[in-house]
Amino acid sequence: MELPVLTSFSIYMLFMIGIGVYFYFKTDDLSDYVLGGRRLGPSVTALSAGASDMSGWLLLGLPGLMYTDGIVGSWIAIGLIVGAFINWHYVAKALRIYTHRLNDSITIPDYFANRFEDKENILRVVTAVVILLFYTLYTSSGLVGGAKLFEAAFDLDYSTALMIGSFVIVSYTFLGGYNAVSWTDFIQGILMMLALIITPLVVIFHIGGIDEGLNLIASVDSTKLDMFNSASLIGIISLLAWGLGYFGQPHILVRFMSIRHEDDMHRAKLIGMTWMVLSVVGSLAVGFFGFAYVIAEGVNINDSEKIFITLTQLLFNPWIAGFLLAAILAAIMSTIDSQLLVSSSVLTRDIYHAMLRKDASNSELVWVGRATVVIIALVAWYISTDKDSSVLQLVSYAWAGFGAAFGPLVILSLYKRNINRLGALAGMITGSLTVIIWKPLEGGLFDVYELLPGFVFAWLAILLFSKIGAQNSEEGLQAFDDVHKSLKG
Repeated sequence: MELPVLTSFSIYMLFMIGIGVYFYFKTDDLSDYVLGGRRLGPSVTALSAGASDMSGWLLLGLPGLMYTDGIVGSWIAIGLIVGAFINWHYVAKALRIYTHRLNDSITIPDYFANRFEDKENILRVVTAVVILLFYTLYTSSGLVGGAKLFEAAFDLDYSTALMIGSFVIVSYTFLGGYNAVSWTDFIQGILMMLALIITPLVVIFHIGGIDEGLNLIASVDSTKLDMFNSASLIGIISLLAWGLGYFGQPHILVRFMSIRHEDDMHRAKLIGMTWMVLSVVGSLAVGFFGFAYVIAEGVNINDSEKIFITLTQLLFNPWIAGFLLAAILAAIMSTIDSQLLVSSSVLTRDIYHAMLRKDASNSELVWVGRATVVIIALVAWYISTDKDSSVLQLVSYAWAGFGAAFGPLVILSLYKRNINRLGALAGMITGSLTVIIWKPLEGGLFDVYELLPGFVFAWLAILLFSKIGAQNSEEGLQAFDDVHKSLKG
């Protein structure tokens, strides 16, 4: 463990905790803690949405996929970029207007309950269960990624590495809530993008250019240069289907809800998509040309998801390497903190406050939120103790769960007037169960990513059951019409 690496890495972690401490004294009520009081500007909204979206998958999972499979893995990136653009363009502004119009809804369950006039809180409970189920797995993927980082960078055993990473992330989320999470994500997003631009450029320069890199790869495995290598039509569709997940990710959707004004959304979209394209292309290049570097230098890598870590240690000055490694922690932290906060807000706002303690004070709700952050983190930490867990596999399952359970419902709730409570409930249950049941079948007879059938079946269930259940009230229909007048205006 080199002192410059340790020093720069430690400075970064202390700075993140410092942000949490600062916003601890700026948090007055539950709206501040879980949504930042809807005061975020477009730049912070865009970069925090991107950083919380990508997680350690961007610097560990995706480069690892490109390293092992070659450019066929880029189909995922294409699907994600298209999905993210559609999400920003069609969902972001409409969701910001609608959630503010419906009794200032500050969580996704809150929005569903108000949108579908759920007086019995059935939608709240089902939404909360789905969020807690899949976020536990999603958060675990981040903790696994953090442990892999500390393990590889500082030669720590896995258990110790897992404890250190978990402590740092939980600390600032616990203290500062949504503002701390968003501002740390903003900084972390910048750091991630810079790392993913600089690292592949240095690798390409080191191996003698792009052409030489392609020649090195072709000399060992020419199939890695084939966009359609061993990829069936179903396989390509499955990879592209990752883009459908964007419409149902609560930690991304709350970023849209928290922007200070819907008119800022266009600027946020431009910033967010620019950041995403640069970062994703850089991530692909790290894994792809990292393989060429390994060939050229005869480096031995046992875990393909550690290719970025290996490159930073071999190619950069220790001071720079420390901050590049911090970029991985940034990617991991920026997603885990958001997931912890969304899970905490669901338990606090939609279970504790809405159903158990309606007269709870703001101070009490904030502290309940902090307590639930710790509880959820402990459960995720326990799952993460399996050191053989794959970051990409955990992320893919949770991503599919949210995309199928909430994605169709979010879109239809914003753009179809007569979707009702029964349809909403049927869609969430159908999407969730399809993912859970389909997962064991993937790779066998039904070799397709579980998000795709889950999304399709949930969409159909919403439309079908909305024709059966009780229709929305005139007040609810008027709210829908008002929102669409604002969108057109």
